[in-house]
Amino acid sequence: MRTLIIEDEQLAADALGAIITRLRPEASIVSSVGSVEEAVEWLTLHQSPDLIFCDIHLSDGSSFGIFKQVEVKCPVIFTTAYNEYAIEAFKVNSVDYLLKPITTADVAQALKKYETLHLRQGITGWQQFLQAQPQQTKTRFLVKQGQTIKAVSVEEVAYFRAEEGVVFLVTHQGKRFIINYTLDQLEEQLDRTVFFRTNRQLIAHIRAVQEVRPYLKGRLHLLLQPASDTDIIVSNSKAQAFKEWLDQ
Repeated sequence: MRTLIIEDEQLAADALGAIITRLRPEASIVSSVGSVEEAVEWLTLHQSPDLIFCDIHLSDGSSFGIFKQVEVKCPVIFTTAYNEYAIEAFKVNSVDYLLKPITTADVAQALKKYETLHLRQGITGWQQFLQAQPQQTKTRFLVKQGQTIKAVSVEEVAYFRAEEGVVFLVTHQGKRFIINYTLDQLEEQLDRTVFFRTNRQLIAHIRAVQEVRPYLKGRLHLLLQPASDTDIIVSNSKAQAFKEWLDQ
């Protein structure tokens, strides 16, 4: 159970982490962040945790601001010294609402509720993504180089890019070749553990992704190698699957 703690008081965060790991020794605290800004950045750049413990009052505002900036798909257990936010909390993936000071019994009951409601909820988006994996994948592409034809192996491909109705194969060395495939056709023939359809214009190899930056409304901005001359944006709806693919 990968758990993220969002709490601006370090002693409280440490105490909560100790309770969680004592109750569930198999659990791991993936990170502890103390502000809305830090939480949005962490959730944008990392694979979703299994569970979040989230204080409502953070150093830079209400934690409900997190849910307005980034899509949070995992369950949340809220912690607070106040009881007037319960209704709002249960609108955003909340499975429980703990009033401070938090006891071991409180956390134990909340974890039991989480496990009952969510632990067996089904396969993840990443598993669904892999279910569509083609049985036979392409291993090479024939391309024209001057008057000759050569084979380019998929290991040499950095990404495939569609530009004005033409699809280019771009190698890790920056060479570009026109190929007679659409991106939809390529998506059906490529190994999805190493290639990802980032948007309607591009399919990227995992080794081509050099940097991932948070972008507006939960989207991701990618920096590729070789560099692209236009911005590569992963939509909010694909961001979670992309992070899980990158973190496989």
